[in-house]
Amino acid sequence: MVLLWLTTIFPHARPLACDHPLRDGCESATGSQLMLLYLAFGLMSLGGGGIRSSSLAFGAEQLEKGDGIKSKSESALKSYFSWYYVSVSASSMVAVTLIVYIQDNLGWKVGFGIPAAIMLLSALCFFLASPFYVKSKANTSLLSGLIQVLVASYKNRHIKLSSPQAAEERYHHREGSVRLVPSENLRCLNKACIIKYPEQDLTPDGRASDPWSLCTVDQVEELKALIKVIPLWSTGIMIGVTLSQSSFPVLQASSMDRHVSRNFEIPAASFCIFTIITLTLWVGFYDRILLPLASKIKGKPCQLSLKQRMGIGLLFSTASMAAWAITETVRRRIAIDEGLSDDPRAVVQMSAMWLLPYLVLSGLAMAFNMIGQTEFYYSELPKSMSSIASAYLGVGLSAASLVASLIMNSVDGITRSRGKQGWIPSNINKGHYDHYFWLLSALNMANFVYFLACCKAYGPCRVEVHKALDNADGVQEEC
Repeated sequence: MVLLWLTTIFPHARPLACDHPLRDGCESATGSQLMLLYLAFGLMSLGGGGIRSSSLAFGAEQLEKGDGIKSKSESALKSYFSWYYVSVSASSMVAVTLIVYIQDNLGWKVGFGIPAAIMLLSALCFFLASPFYVKSKANTSLLSGLIQVLVASYKNRHIKLSSPQAAEERYHHREGSVRLVPSENLRCLNKACIIKYPEQDLTPDGRASDPWSLCTVDQVEELKALIKVIPLWSTGIMIGVTLSQSSFPVLQASSMDRHVSRNFEIPAASFCIFTIITLTLWVGFYDRILLPLASKIKGKPCQLSLKQRMGIGLLFSTASMAAWAITETVRRRIAIDEGLSDDPRAVVQMSAMWLLPYLVLSGLAMAFNMIGQTEFYYSELPKSMSSIASAYLGVGLSAASLVASLIMNSVDGITRSRGKQGWIPSNINKGHYDHYFWLLSALNMANFVYFLACCKAYGPCRVEVHKALDNADGVQEEC
């Protein structure tokens, strides 16, 4: 942020200002100026990736080791995941309103300087509070351990497997591990932890002489857990595709009447705030009102299961795209009736509040699916993989951005064939964005069907199994 701020302070760090509307004859950025800008973006991406991939797991770790009471810890964790996303949404709300207003009215020097100062204050607060944190020893060998399982299972591919109950002593496990034998899922990986020749495979202290030929049962189960969640993880890509269409609502809102009153007009880029508000309000309502009320009515603690919440989120995503397609159909028809189809900057006589159903449904989709996904990964993957669990959603959203680009380019290329205008041209009034949104809605519905198949193949979650075993002790049930 400091480097990006410096590009606004020093005149030589950026090209000269140019007010020509078409930028004809304007000076281009030099190689050194571009390098400084790219370096700033690169450092911001690295910093953002580090924060997003670890802050969620680090915060959850503070709660998990609090009082040692299982039921209280689980309840705190469930609220934590929801309110974590509320805090992220609140920061986004500040970014798209206050920071954008400052940048528009006070310039880029102040507009970039304030976020840089906020980041500095955030870093100081983080390190000043360091003595109060619960700190676990970092598992630096996690990634290499997963690779070792693949290598060892390939090396031992010729070993014939027998039932683990009949040969319990043949499996290598960590000292103090509660799991002594591997599970029956993905049995081919079990070959990685089979002890063939104890005297050669193990050192005197019980460790593997060659970690690339013999792994522990825990290592094998960690890789199995990671592979097992991949199908359900892939169902979250499509909802990320719908959320990646962020430029289209701005384009639509720019062509519609955005006045709330005679003297106040909502900026087109700020309409996403309705999605953020919806997510925030729903989390508060669900966590503080709906769940306590449902538990009181039922007479015992209850809540929606993780897979139920993820599925409901996918349905809301499908509905949001359908609502968006209907809004665009109406908007396009009005633009044609008013003779504005040739003017891409024309404002039709239609309130931009028609976008609210799409924005609200998108917020509900995020509240159900994304928060549900995060809880699902964190509860299903072993504790040693908490950092991977917290990064899984971000990886899915990154993949969704690539898939979204592929879908949009494919649709544009196919619909432009044979000299046609295409569905998504630069002039929104001449295209068929409504057809494109209906296509995305259909893909979301197909993804929901795929999600149901993945849920059936996955079987019960670990949390559901524990609830079934502990039901007699008053552990929370699904509503």
